[in-house]
Amino acid sequence: MKAPSILVRGREWRGAEYLGLWALRFSLILVIFILGFILYDILAKGSAAISREFLTAAPRSGMTAGGIYPAIIGTVYVTLITMAFAVPLGVAAAVYLNEYAVQGRFTRLVRMALRNLSGVPSIVFGLFGMAVFVKYCGFGPSLIAAGLTLGLLTLPVTVTAAEEALAAVPRPYREGSFALGATRWQVVRTVVLPRALPGILTGTILGLARAAGETAPILATGAAFFLPFLPDSIKSQFMALPYHLFILSTQHHAITKVRPLAYGTALVLVVLVCLLNLAAVLLRNCYRRRAARGL
Repeated sequence: MKAPSILVRGREWRGAEYLGLWALRFSLILVIFILGFILYDILAKGSAAISREFLTAAPRSGMTAGGIYPAIIGTVYVTLITMAFAVPLGVAAAVYLNEYAVQGRFTRLVRMALRNLSGVPSIVFGLFGMAVFVKYCGFGPSLIAAGLTLGLLTLPVTVTAAEEALAAVPRPYREGSFALGATRWQVVRTVVLPRALPGILTGTILGLARAAGETAPILATGAAFFLPFLPDSIKSQFMALPYHLFILSTQHHAITKVRPLAYGTALVLVVLVCLLNLAAVLLRNCYRRRAARGL
């Protein structure tokens, strides 16, 4: 008497699984369609503005002519400062949390704080950077203030990605090294970090790609509205692609006239972020192949 109900229940489960699978496929197709439409719109309208002058000249005539070269260089400079601050500090913190710290209430609180910081709006980091780096430390609106602020924004992502990569290294690698008489630092330096490096690099570069596209933090800490020359020190103000795009799209007195330049700036920024993501993928694959040959 129970067999029919089991068969009916099995058909119901298969039907629900079939509907769920198609719902997932539809979601994927919808996301790809929306992303493709956005990228096509930027590419179609921005490619007309791309030229040698646009990429190598400074803006002029109230940013209605010229190029975006100072904004490109400013974005590269501030990203390098962000990397120099966030990567060593984030990886060191992850190594301590995963390899040295006693797992207990303190480490749980630290990880919870990192997760909460990852969800804090970027404008909050911008206001914090303005209060601490611009005002209290006396850096003023500058590259160093903006880079340190973006470093704080990137730090939770860097620590989390590095710790997950370290935790993914199999425990027997550590135990075998300890059995051979290696110290903990020798194990971390020669065994754990080389195998965790692909994951660390991927998470770090993705965090930097996010930082390169942020507007709110640099808005309050050093980005200039119009600065047709390159910064000459880390305490100089700078132009940046995200802020330049924000001004052209929303604050310019001739928005219709500069709209092609705004699309061109958006295309350059998208290409820059895609190159960072591509670098993350290539570095990860390279180190994975190297680690596989080492095994």
